[in-house]
Amino acid sequence: MGPRVGSVTERLGDGPGLVHEPSGPLRMDTVQMTVEGGSAVAIATGKATTSKTYDLRGWLERVEELGVLRTVEGASVEGEIGEVTDLLQHSERAPAVLFDKIPGYSPGFRVLVNALGSVDRMAIALGAPMGLTKLQLSEVWRERILGLEPRPAVEVADGPVMENVLRGDEVDLTRFPAPLWHPGDGGRYLGTGSYDVTRDPDDGWVNVGTYRVMVHDARRLGYYISPGKHGRLHRQKYFDRGEPCPVAMVFGSHPLLFLAASNEVPYGVSEYDWAGGILGEPMEVLRGPITGLPIPACAEIVVEGFASDQEMLPEGPFGEWTGYYASGERAEPVLEVAAVYHRNDPIILGCPPGRPPDELARYRAPLRSALLHEELLKAGVPEVTGVWQHEAGGSRMLLVVAIRQRYPGHARQVLHVASQCHTGGYAGKYAIVVDDDIDPSDLEEVMWAVCTRSDPAESIDIVRRAWSTPLDPRLTPAQRAAGDFTNSRALIDATRPFEWRDRFPPVNVPPLSARRAALARWAYLLE
Repeated sequence: MGPRVGSVTERLGDGPGLVHEPSGPLRMDTVQMTVEGGSAVAIATGKATTSKTYDLRGWLERVEELGVLRTVEGASVEGEIGEVTDLLQHSERAPAVLFDKIPGYSPGFRVLVNALGSVDRMAIALGAPMGLTKLQLSEVWRERILGLEPRPAVEVADGPVMENVLRGDEVDLTRFPAPLWHPGDGGRYLGTGSYDVTRDPDDGWVNVGTYRVMVHDARRLGYYISPGKHGRLHRQKYFDRGEPCPVAMVFGSHPLLFLAASNEVPYGVSEYDWAGGILGEPMEVLRGPITGLPIPACAEIVVEGFASDQEMLPEGPFGEWTGYYASGERAEPVLEVAAVYHRNDPIILGCPPGRPPDELARYRAPLRSALLHEELLKAGVPEVTGVWQHEAGGSRMLLVVAIRQRYPGHARQVLHVASQCHTGGYAGKYAIVVDDDIDPSDLEEVMWAVCTRSDPAESIDIVRRAWSTPLDPRLTPAQRAAGDFTNSRALIDATRPFEWRDRFPPVNVPPLSARRAALARWAYLLE
């Protein structure tokens, strides 16, 4: 039941602290073959020790070594876990917390929160050095993504997730501690730090995407997917054919897989294979006995079943990443769960959205900024010196790009490409371009540039009818009634005007490079 956490246990209830050691799962030797969809996988032929590269428990051991993992016992799912989580995720210094001995549930059925709330914990997931700044971590992401060669997952015959197998009448989703994350939620959500696995019925492409999952009862889950998302495209293809959609849902696995599932991996690329390219080691997956979908061998909890548009139940409301209840309650497809697989003493990874900046915004920002940087370069935009998707906007609604200007119109080109490319297109509101002497991740510096280098009448372009979401709290009632999920974008040029940039008043602060060097040398004075 690892990792060992007895030394930092805090109790909300009675009883002694528990100390548990991680189990030792199996690994399989493999041979190559081809399966449905044409992707290369490997089939197990022998036994050894399962790789811990994609094991949540191995990641937790590293976090505990840093002294930033705490355990809380006795917190309830009806409010207390959600309250603590909200408190934690609004501080960059807060630890990861593992809830155990949850009233009404078996000891050892645990919930992990604020896992990716710090740069160092994100770095562990990425296999990067400790002590990086946000921009440095984003640069590590960009280096990994640049020239990324996806590594196909390997299929193995067994894994820790199959320690407990429940089918048919044995399935009872209410055994798992799904918290009420926000006071106004319409139900308890098992899936917040989870992901859904689907396969395109046309070409076999396997997608892994994060969408919220609500518990209806012992065997039914409700799940909402925003329009345009890959999992919804897959699901709709089955529905259009009059067929149920096979789905596997994973509630607890290595944080890198959750990062991949909740960010903009290119269309047609499996997040499993993408993660394999990032870490340089292929994922180990099992073939789901019910759906045939690949599921992580080291996952904590997996369910398999079929979704149909013939059965719709009310889902929501749910407090979303904008910090609001924006989509209300409505009928959504239901997953009829046919089987549940889980490790001994399973861990649910919880990552409920809150008011930004929160954990969700913090873990998304470095990766989404790196992805946006790469898309700008691939679009032919030169001299991009920095990119940041700001946490205050949920790492979506406010993006900033720093450039070294080379020609008239360069700044406007950046704004239009950044606001409409794949990473920047969904649910954006404000795009800002600044000169290369501005740190795009520093909101105070950015707003200083907006206040001093832009003119409201000359420096702002407006784009209308851009791709938004039903979760946008600013959609009018008339738009919602018409199904018009579009918004406008403000594109703000906060650079020195190119034609007279050399005559722009000089600044009275050291250059950005000098300021960074000074911070490195004199940081102890700020402690």
